[in-house]
Amino acid sequence: MSSTYKSGIAPAAILLSGILAGGCVSGSDLEEIHAKLSDIQREVLELQQQSPSKNEVAQLGQRISTQTESLLKSEADVQISLEELSRQIEQLQANLGDTNYRLSQLSQQITATNQELMAVRNSLGSGPGPSAAGPSASLTQTPDDPQTLYDTAYNDYLRGNYDLAILGFRRYSTTFPDTELTDNATYWTGESYFSQAKYQQAIAQFDTILTEYPRSDKTASAILKKGYSYLELGLVEQGEVQLRNVIQQFPSSDEANLARQRLGNTSGR
Repeated sequence: MSSTYKSGIAPAAILLSGILAGGCVSGSDLEEIHAKLSDIQREVLELQQQSPSKNEVAQLGQRISTQTESLLKSEADVQISLEELSRQIEQLQANLGDTNYRLSQLSQQITATNQELMAVRNSLGSGPGPSAAGPSASLTQTPDDPQTLYDTAYNDYLRGNYDLAILGFRRYSTTFPDTELTDNATYWTGESYFSQAKYQQAIAQFDTILTEYPRSDKTASAILKKGYSYLELGLVEQGEVQLRNVIQQFPSSDEANLARQRLGNTSGR
């Protein structure tokens, strides 16, 4: 029982005891007792209204417990998400570092190749006499290093110098017919023709890959680009046959995915 309740009862009890001990009870005494009792009842009601019940306290405790558990779980989920995000960022940074390293190497190779190309062209175009009289004379000369010749031709292809690229790749295939890059040189000759919209010549080069280098790593690309060449010539049926060949022979390759996309485009026309 609260102290307020006790403080209200005590005066009333004392008053009642005094009156009873005296043996005399007047009307004013009874009125005073009733007033005290009324005050006590009012205070008890106020206390009951102001004080929460046990059920309310229990419900409040349950809500607080539930919210606390939810907050803890949310905090744990956020921590897990942050850790996963941190791992992904670390992986991306590692990949970026690797990419930057490769780009740096490629840049160095391109710079070295350009220097070699300039040295080769200067040597081919320098010196007196009929052998250096013009481009036709320099075309008969070939670097002794096959890698230099291949890189020079490939660099011409990347820069859009397709005539020079074709010349370089053809000289490579003729001069070094049995190297590991001979099939690549043939393929890029076809790509150079394709980039010039010379689709018949491109098809001829891609056919060379398929007949002379059937195990080349450029086989799937050669079939794909042969199909593209037929489509560009308006020979849709022949082109679609080549695209289906890519899908059938190399179903999991990037070339097969490109063939599926192109077939979807042609069938929707």
